[in-house]
Amino acid sequence: MNARIKGDRPAMYARILVPVDGSESAKQALKVACKLLDREGSTLYLLHVPETLAYTTTLVWGIGAIDAGTTLAEREKVGEQLLAQAVSSAQAEGAKHIEELLTQGDPARAIIEAANANNIDTIVMGSRGLSDLAGVVIGSVSHKVGHSAKCSVITVSQ
Repeated sequence: MNARIKGDRPAMYARILVPVDGSESAKQALKVACKLLDREGSTLYLLHVPETLAYTTTLVWGIGAIDAGTTLAEREKVGEQLLAQAVSSAQAEGAKHIEELLTQGDPARAIIEAANANNIDTIVMGSRGLSDLAGVVIGSVSHKVGHSAKCSVITVSQ
């Protein structure tokens, strides 16, 4: 799908999904997604899939360090905070209609399932998430989503 129409004006999408994991790459993807929204008629879907981390990390949007040994309940609580911060950032960028999704499972599969369930036009995601080291070994989430999604996928590099 061509992402540009009428000269340099970006195409507007009605339903955009942005997976957020607390990485700087996801934060950049959110900014790009907000620029592709038709402000009045579009819905922005923000998805977080709590992952088991292989190392302690600090998330963006002012959320502190997350220990590698946290429980699923603790990761879900952090995920709710992360989604709330992403909503605030999206609103600051002009998004009006925002849906929050928090789910479990394999991140790539969860992203594709959320896209299918919500009739998403395009997925906008960061090229590198928090689990990037594992992605080098088994294939990155953005790579898997790009090859498996039925809709357009825009991958944002940092």
